Amino acid sequence: MTKVPNDAFFSRPRLLAGGLLLLFLAQCVWLTRAELRVGQPAAGEELRIREGLAQWKGKKIAGAPMDGPETVGPPPADAEGWGTRASFDVHHGPVWYLFTATPLVFWPAPLDGSSYRYWGWLERVPYLLAGVLLGASLWYVTHRLFGNAGGYIALMLYCFSPAMIRACALAGTEPEIVAPWGAFGAVYTAVAVAHTLYAPREVVLWNWRRIVLLGVSLFLAVGTQFSLAVLAPLTLGLLLYLAPERRRAAFSIWIAGCAVAVALLFGSYFLHGRVFFASLRHARWIEATAGGLGMTGNYLRVLHTLSGASPAFLLALPFTLATYGIWRRARYFGNTAPLLVAGVCILLGLAAPHYPGQGFLLVAAPFLFSFVGGVFADLLETRFGAVVRAGLFGLLGANALWNLVALGRL
Repeated sequence: MTKVPNDAFFSRPRLLAGGLLLLFLAQCVWLTRAELRVGQPAAGEELRIREGLAQWKGKKIAGAPMDGPETVGPPPADAEGWGTRASFDVHHGPVWYLFTATPLVFWPAPLDGSSYRYWGWLERVPYLLAGVLLGASLWYVTHRLFGNAGGYIALMLYCFSPAMIRACALAGTEPEIVAPWGAFGAVYTAVAVAHTLYAPREVVLWNWRRIVLLGVSLFLAVGTQFSLAVLAPLTLGLLLYLAPERRRAAFSIWIAGCAVAVALLFGSYFLHGRVFFASLRHARWIEATAGGLGMTGNYLRVLHTLSGASPAFLLALPFTLATYGIWRRARYFGNTAPLLVAGVCILLGLAAPHYPGQGFLLVAAPFLFSFVGGVFADLLETRFGAVVRAGLFGLLGANALWNLVALGRL
């Protein structure tokens, strides 16, 4: 693993990473343009906007209609993931709706199909921003852990991933890109906190920025998908593992971060305590069945979903898994942590054949990109580095070209 020095803000690696992220954003914008040119808002999309706007206007709490005069009946057929139990959305908190509706609060005209090609852009702005920020977070983490090479590999896989581009453009998918961003931030913030615990300072007060960041990350993840509460014990496990001699301090920081997340989640209900507690009581925190693990179709579904991440990723992942298993040098924490988190997400995705299984698989993707980048960065430092570099150049270049050509045909 390469130790990376502090870079100037406008260093060449950061400029190159920024260029890749701009290209990613351009692809998302291109796909959005194609979607809005021929499409109409789906019933599930209209539901999210209606619920979010109703909350902003003080009529009700989105996804928890018991608080106001409006009620939401059974979800439309295409509104996947909107489970109802006593008219509650059992999978999503209000954040899921508010993210969609916020840019449309001051739209002066009716939100009908005739003007969809205009207001549809505003609806997607938060998700385009979240996608770029997730890519920036991926670059920052992998660049620090694995050096420039690992950062570029992970970012190239991300920036030319059809699944990520579709998620940001809301192209036939639910708005779930915020959940992977929050999950990625929560895991790596916990790792960063653990590495500061041996400093001879007051750890809780000194780490207040990371505590807030951990709380915000958990809030974004759980607020958009209740079942991602699994991140709370997962981050605690990472903290305790990395700081075995400072477990009391690690636990204190974790409690503080969770408290921030709960406070923000309560705020997303606009401080309506009755609705907040009722919504948490109706939420489906664990949507998993052991029977799902025995269904062959589930494994094919997971394989199909992972293949949507990109052809290059589908080819690189088995190779890096085999390398990780055979080569002892690759089995250090920087590579193991993202593989472990991705494995947990994939397992939960298998155990939840329907919603929120797809959400877990999307959360796993950036962790797998990080894992692939880390293993290849190690391989580049071996005597076979030139061969690996040539193979990576061809694989990632062909993948980027394939993706751009496919988008150009839209």
